[in-house]
Amino acid sequence: MTRVLLTGGSGRLGTELQALLPGLDAPSSRELDLTDAKATLEAVQRRAPQLIVHAAAYTDVRGAEANRERCWAVNVEGTRAIARAANAVGARLIHISTDYVFEGNRGGYREDDPLGPPVNYYALTKLVAEEAARAAQRHLIVRTSFRPREWPYPTAFTDMYTSQDYVDVIAPLIAQVIRLEADAGFDTLHVATERKSIYELASRRRPDVKPASRAEAGVNLPEDVSLDVSRFHAWQRRVQEPRG
Repeated sequence: MTRVLLTGGSGRLGTELQALLPGLDAPSSRELDLTDAKATLEAVQRRAPQLIVHAAAYTDVRGAEANRERCWAVNVEGTRAIARAANAVGARLIHISTDYVFEGNRGGYREDDPLGPPVNYYALTKLVAEEAARAAQRHLIVRTSFRPREWPYPTAFTDMYTSQDYVDVIAPLIAQVIRLEADAGFDTLHVATERKSIYELASRRRPDVKPASRAEAGVNLPEDVSLDVSRFHAWQRRVQEPRG
């Protein structure tokens, strides 16, 4: 059985993945401090994983503007550290990235479309983190986006479009990639659902949600970061085909 190390195990996605994939090694941030490159290397060497799923990230988009040092340390330096550690033990790296690496002025982004320019500081760190992850000799960049199981706000944006979904919808798709990614044959994959407005997504689980505009967010947000997921669907069909 493949030895899989998961970073960010206490986070929203990490919690779901542990429920879906029992047996994941998911150390706490105290056991695996990604902001300390030496400690990260030592922790990974002790565990000797064959696959590392890097789901740890600073994800507070608004908070990133005020806490830039912390956001950079986690998203960029942490990814650099885990990529180096992956190389040191010969592990494959699955890096969980985001749709925010795109400018968000048109949507329908494919895996090989040009990245940036970043619209806010969080987006900048995740864009740089992707390049850091590509330093791993064996890697897969998974761009995705998700919300908690229940919509947490009284309002939602009608003028922002996305392919994100609720974490209990996205996590099983990511789990499938973790189980079968050795068959992928590419180094970047978009894992998401159909294009929709944030308001449409919120309304599915909170019918009383009120419309709002992204201009009210207090941070610059992209208009349309929806993802083209045709590669993911083609891959799903291929791996699910019976082999005779």
